[in-house]
Parts: sequence; structure tokens; C-alpha cells
Amino acid sequence: MILEKFSFGMGDRFAHQGEAQLAAVARAKQQGVDITPVWNKSNREHKTVKTEPAELRAEADAAVKALGWTGPYRVDADHITLATVDGFIASSDFFTLDVADFIGKPAPDAEIEAFIQRRQQFVGSLSIPGIEEKFEITEEKLRDIAGKFLLAAIEAGKLYKHIADAKGEDNFIAEVSMDEVNDPQTPVELFFILSALADNGIKAQTIAPKFTGRFNKGVDYVGDLAQFTKEFEEDILVIRGAIKEFGLPANLKLSVHSGSDKFSLYAPISKLIKKHDTGIHLKTAGTTWLEEMIGLAEAGNEALELAKEIYLDALGRFDELCVPYATVIDVKKDLLPTAEEVQGWSGEKFANSLRHDQKHPDLNPNFRQMLHVAYKVAGEKGDRYYAALKKYKDVVAANVTLNLYERHIVPLFLS
Repeated sequence: MILEKFSFGMGDRFAHQGEAQLAAVARAKQQGVDITPVWNKSNREHKTVKTEPAELRAEADAAVKALGWTGPYRVDADHITLATVDGFIASSDFFTLDVADFIGKPAPDAEIEAFIQRRQQFVGSLSIPGIEEKFEITEEKLRDIAGKFLLAAIEAGKLYKHIADAKGEDNFIAEVSMDEVNDPQTPVELFFILSALADNGIKAQTIAPKFTGRFNKGVDYVGDLAQFTKEFEEDILVIRGAIKEFGLPANLKLSVHSGSDKFSLYAPISKLIKKHDTGIHLKTAGTTWLEEMIGLAEAGNEALELAKEIYLDALGRFDELCVPYATVIDVKKDLLPTAEEVQGWSGEKFANSLRHDQKHPDLNPNFRQMLHVAYKVAGEKGDRYYAALKKYKDVVAANVTLNLYERHIVPLFLS
């Protein structure tokens, strides 16, 4: 199974927006851009809203059938580990191997020594085609890289083999996720990480490194844009060199685990993937659950009251909801609207405060991030929330499609 050149990982917490998401991808196809939709949901998300992996597969299949989609599509077991993967085996054909917990933990000494011996040819000056800088490689540097990343590669290999034994190696796509750590990987580190993945038999088709800067949930990139651009281009070139050097899949490409809405990154990404004629996997493309809340607010009446209730409940559970996401949100509590303020808002005010229109004076990034991690509260509303999504399907779906197409697909591929 081969992952196509361009693919979007699309999260849908409550499994009601598959058709609306696919409509955006179908519209891109009409404009001449083929994007493979990849519906993704993590074990944590399933547990939070009390769903099962098979339900995501059912949603994807139903959307494809409803829209008559004839292109490829995938279902991603997002951020799985050996402890959680088995529940996803039957329904998924894309697996994001999350080994972040093993980064920085040393592999056995014998494994480290064997890794260093396998890489002896690179000791000295390393040149990567396209990168002007020459990298000085010593055994000490190899040992340091192995100390940080070799155990993660070994564990990724165990997870990959477990999936391959169950599904067959040609029946799934593997992504390796190394983004949920504090420090970005350098080009040299990525080169040798890829060598270790090859050593451990992992035919990764996409890899998600950690880039410089903050990738907070649902808001724009915070960091040095020039440094990101340099890292992104160097990573493209490193991957190209590693494919030839270590026999990795020819379609191996970068994955940007964006936390969604990294609008300022789209122009440099677009320029570089065109310059190097390479692919991209963007995950997550579009904050679907927030578009649901925007749609409910715009619908007014009891839907608006439900949206307000979800926020007010979340506000009273600030620590419970925010602490698990502390590394990917920066919510300034004193800049959140108060319960009294929100109770007096119109649907338009609520929607404009939440919608990621950076030019609108009502946009409140703290309100947006707070609600991003408050999907648990909506899930607890159960049938009330699902009934509202069904009743106001048209207005909600319009927001989902427009957001994905105009704010993500157009600037990344069509500008």
C-alpha cells in the first residue's frame, strides 16, 4: 500500500463531519490537486468521547459512498503504541507509530555499539546533496545520537513488526512520529534516525520530526519562521539522501503535525514542496470540532445555548482539561472571557470569537485553545450534542468545508 504524494490527516472527534471534510478534498480535485484524505483519531480521543476505532472506519466509508469518491482514502490509528495498537488493527490502514516516550532513553550498550559500527563510513565529513554545510561526524556524535534516538527506533521496529505480522507488510502505511518532544531534531540527527529506522526494518512512508517553534492546538505557529523554513528544506534534502543511502521507501515524505491552523507556515511549505517536487502529509488539517461549535453558535436558539454551556462547563474545569495538553497550548486564563460575558453573547459574537479569522477583532486565541481541549465536555453531553449536530447539519457542514478548503487547501496548494 502506497501513500500518495499529498495527503491530509483530518481529525473528527465526534464522527459526524466526514462528508463535509471530504467535500473540501473533492473541491480541490476539481481544481486539479489530488489530496488523499486520511481520517485520524487517537486512542486518547476514542476513550475521551467513548468511541471505538471501527466507528472511524465506518464514518470514512460512509462519506466516500455518499459523495461517490473514487480516489484513495485512509484511516489512521493516530499516535498508537504497543499497548494500544491491537484495537486499531482491523479498521486502520495507516498507523502513526508514536515512540516519543523512548526519545532520550538509552538503548542497550550492545545496540549502541552495533549502531556505531554500522555507521563508520560516515565518520569524518558528511555531505548531504543540496545542503551547503558540511557536517563533521565523530564516533562521539554518533554515540550521542544513538543515546537520544536509537531506543525509539528499536521500539518503533517492534511496533511495526507487530502490525505487519497481523496485517501483512504491504497492507498498511507507516508513519513515525517524533514531534511530541521538547527539542527539534537537527538535519544530522534526522539522517541517522532514518538510518536506524531502516536498520529496524521500518518501511516508513512519512516521518513527523519536531520543528523549531510552538505548534499549539488550533492557533498559528509561534516561532522563527526563517528557521522553520531552513529546517523544513534541509529535512526534505535529508530524506532524499537517506532514501538512496538506506533503501527507505521512495515515497518517504515529511509530515507536519501542525495542531492545525499553522497558516504562516503554508507559504514556505508550498514554495518548498514545489521547488523540490516532493509530497507532504499535513496533520491535522482543519479543527473540525471547533467548526462544529461555530456552526452551532450561528444556528442560534438551543444550539447556541448548548455551545455556551459547553464553554461555561469547561471554564470551571480549566486544570482538568488543560494540564494534559500543557505542551501544546498556551492559554492565558486572565484573557479568557468570563461566564457572564459569554452568557450575554449573540451567536455571531460567539462564532467570531472562536473562528480563526486573524483579521477579525473578535478573535480570542485563548478562548479558541480552551475550547479546543474541551471536546471532552461536549462528549459528556451525549445525545444532546449529537442531536444538535444532526439538526443543524447544514450550517455546521458549511463551516467545516469552508475552513478546510479556504484556510488550508487553497494557501497550501492553490495560491
